[in-house]
Amino acid sequence: MAGNEAATGHGNDDGHDHGQTVTADNERRIRFVFIFTAGYAAVQAVGGWFSGSLALIADSGHMVSDAAALLLALIAYRVARRPVDSTRTYGFHRVRVLAALANGASLLLLVAWITWEAINRINDPHEVLAGPMLVVAVIGLIVNLAGAWILSHGTKGDSNLKGAFLHVIGDLLGSVGAIAAAIGIMLTGWTLLDPILSVLVAILVVRSAWTLVKESIRVLLQAVPRGLDARRAEAEMAELPEIDKAGHFHAWTLTDETVVATVHVVPADGIDPLTLPTLVSGWLKSRYDIDHVTVQVDPRGTVWEADTI
Repeated sequence: MAGNEAATGHGNDDGHDHGQTVTADNERRIRFVFIFTAGYAAVQAVGGWFSGSLALIADSGHMVSDAAALLLALIAYRVARRPVDSTRTYGFHRVRVLAALANGASLLLLVAWITWEAINRINDPHEVLAGPMLVVAVIGLIVNLAGAWILSHGTKGDSNLKGAFLHVIGDLLGSVGAIAAAIGIMLTGWTLLDPILSVLVAILVVRSAWTLVKESIRVLLQAVPRGLDARRAEAEMAELPEIDKAGHFHAWTLTDETVVATVHVVPADGIDPLTLPTLVSGWLKSRYDIDHVTVQVDPRGTVWEADTI
């Protein structure tokens, strides 16, 4: 091995399989919620037309956009399940991250749309039949509670599932707001309650949506995983008695729960370089829960140039 005393080392049970198993349970949960959401969107549109409630009609559009996001999540799961090949050695799991990013972005667009509609309704109030509005909103609350319960019991750490869950939470909050608005209109006749509560729901949704977008972008940019200081990890490796020095340490999140890292090390005097890949990968797994590590062992006396990235 020219220039090296040893080549690469991997996690103890990695087996060179960089793909992840797509959780069938998560996919099934999202499929159920998609059916509920799409079905209720149709019910809500009919209810809004019957009652003359623009709030319900607008929220049916909200539900349609959420159903589309859930459909995108289902497609992402199907694509991610495809096996690795010679050109995509990590598989297609990043598609799930892209879907999560799309879900978060669509939520932000939805918040902007809700705010715009609320302003228009404040400036130009419309009559609302509160009774039918209340009935449809209660049905929506039941549907969204069921959907949230189904998704909350899925596998944790799946950003795609999290995106779907946030959409359902947004729908649930919308149903609560619609119920409160309907009751308030029934008691006071003040139709401005509808747009005011819509803005409050938008404020509650925007923080979660932005977090989802930010975390998805962080994964796609291959940023160091949260809680991991690359320079500190490098220094700690260099303090191991078997290692003379460590450098060029890079770590990034491959998918939702898989962290990948590469590092160069130089063996201490009298240490067999062939033992270092297993030692370093095992140490990083136990210390930082890094799943897959590629270790390059360089000969003693090697001088590294500073990292350029």
